Amino acid sequence: MEYGLIGEKLGHSFSPELHRELADYDYQLCPLTPAELPNFMQRAEFRAINVTIPYKEKVMPFLDEIDERAQAIGAVNTIVNKNGRLYGHNTDFAGFDYLLQKHGIDPKGKTVLIMGAGGAGKCAAAVLSSRGAAKIYQADRVTGANLITYEAAQQLDDVQIIVNATPNGMYPGNEAPLLLDLSLFPRLEAVADVVYNPLKTNLVLAAEDLGLIACGGLEMLVAQAKFAAEYFLDTQIADSEIDRIYQKLRQQKLNIALIGMPGSGKTTVGKRLAKMCGKTLVDSDAQVEKTAGRAIKDIFAAQGEAAFRQMEAEAIAAIAKQDGRIIATGGGAVIDPANVRNLRQNSILVWLDKPAETLSLNDKRPLSPNRAANIKLYQQRLPLYQAAADIKIENCGTADEAANAILARLGWQKEAAK
Repeated sequence: MEYGLIGEKLGHSFSPELHRELADYDYQLCPLTPAELPNFMQRAEFRAINVTIPYKEKVMPFLDEIDERAQAIGAVNTIVNKNGRLYGHNTDFAGFDYLLQKHGIDPKGKTVLIMGAGGAGKCAAAVLSSRGAAKIYQADRVTGANLITYEAAQQLDDVQIIVNATPNGMYPGNEAPLLLDLSLFPRLEAVADVVYNPLKTNLVLAAEDLGLIACGGLEMLVAQAKFAAEYFLDTQIADSEIDRIYQKLRQQKLNIALIGMPGSGKTTVGKRLAKMCGKTLVDSDAQVEKTAGRAIKDIFAAQGEAAFRQMEAEAIAAIAKQDGRIIATGGGAVIDPANVRNLRQNSILVWLDKPAETLSLNDKRPLSPNRAANIKLYQQRLPLYQAAADIKIENCGTADEAANAILARLGWQKEAAK
């Protein structure tokens, strides 16, 4: 391996895609167990590597030189091999600093609470201190030097900015309970989460629900990769590349989740949209039927609606963790707020609307067997679609017209959607 990333669990890292965009070198993922780390570092058979959880501190004893910033933070995420000597750097500092500035989060004179005391937490503390934070609390599951517990942190009433520097909420543990209840911080203004997969963690979603400034870690990831590539190649890369690559990667990873009434054309439009975007279509109703081994109508008849809704929730929770998908949901998916929240983590929710009197009918839909039932159901669900949707598209023409309208609203160039 010449260039790559080491860590314990790397199955869904975005780093190879980032580095392919940044430079012309082969970047590989190299998962290591704690027992394998010493031998890997001693052999040092690489030109340059990035380091992630849980080795940002553990690699430091193997390095010949560590720059001042990384030394001060106490964590290294970039190592360059120069003629057998290993040089350690920390580009997370510049990456996190970029994230704060990009989202207008200014810690100067403010009180900040950092969740996590590992390498990412130390890096966040260094950035916040350099930016003039008046007070920095650092919380962890156990107490220690300059650390408080999450229980104690929850009692603070002066916190204005919260930073998550833990893996809490990271794929595949998307549904992990929040470490803190944001609503109990009366002066809270902004939340930054270093987790980038999912695109929006439940922490970010909770902050958005409260009307706070909120950002996930994808832009930080791209920025630190840019700075790491500069060390790898001993060259300068324009800062404008950060936003270009971020926008491209976000479009690749983002799901489009179609919500709307049965018969509104979600699956048909979804197929056209998937072809235009180069994404994979996933139908939640089809997934339920596949898992259950029977049609939805038969599930309703044999087990009732409550059993179906549970199956639907399980299917959506699994589908929502994926990225790069077009998701066609069942008409009643919005009934359960958990479904909407799960979809929001990696998706834009598009309400495909159609006048109730023009919705297509078939005998596969147990709750809308006829026109009158469909119109009544539409009226009941209308507020739910309105509340859940990020975008509303009127589907009164062809599937291609609806798909193109969605792309236009997203601002995606047609060249990128072929």
